[in-house]
Amino acid sequence: MTREEDRQGHRGSGKGAPLYMALLHYPVYNRRGETVTAAVSNLDIHDLARAAMTFGIRRFYVVTPVEEQRALVRRIVGHWMDGYGSRYNPGRRKAFETVTVTSSLEEAGKDVERETGNRPVTVATGAALEAPLMTFSELGMLLRTGDRPWLILFGTAWGLAKDAVSGADRRLEPISGVGEYNHLSVRSAAAVVLDRIRKNM
Repeated sequence: MTREEDRQGHRGSGKGAPLYMALLHYPVYNRRGETVTAAVSNLDIHDLARAAMTFGIRRFYVVTPVEEQRALVRRIVGHWMDGYGSRYNPGRRKAFETVTVTSSLEEAGKDVERETGNRPVTVATGAALEAPLMTFSELGMLLRTGDRPWLILFGTAWGLAKDAVSGADRRLEPISGVGEYNHLSVRSAAAVVLDRIRKNM
């Protein structure tokens, strides 16, 4: 299957405006609040690829500026797309069809624009973003009624750094739990966010 055939297969996934997501490994915070480049996690790629396929995400971008890390992602994807993994677990192969690795968010945005003809609206996510915040219902309504592509941004490590958040077009409300503790893994957070977006479309 060629890349363009793969893309054609994803057109029309889900309903409403085209929806994409990106997992940023830079710029993100470490536990000390320093801006760092986080290492790629095999588990993140697997789980978020499955979430992307489940919720009709057209493309899941794994974004890292480190070439060695991008090569690792390509090896992981290759194993499940073309190697033994594609025969061992065809369902996992289907999920990995959504994955694209890029060196920057700008590159991911240009890829979306090439595919759709429009620059995507970027939406930052996080547990402690400052107002103004978009609600899940507001985002769902815009996706339901519009046709411009949207790109949801998730951060690894301790979340998106200020530069990534300030550069986004919109900021999404945080996931609310039952108490003050609010520190989900990016895999769990992404699944909840995507589910709530789809339920509001």
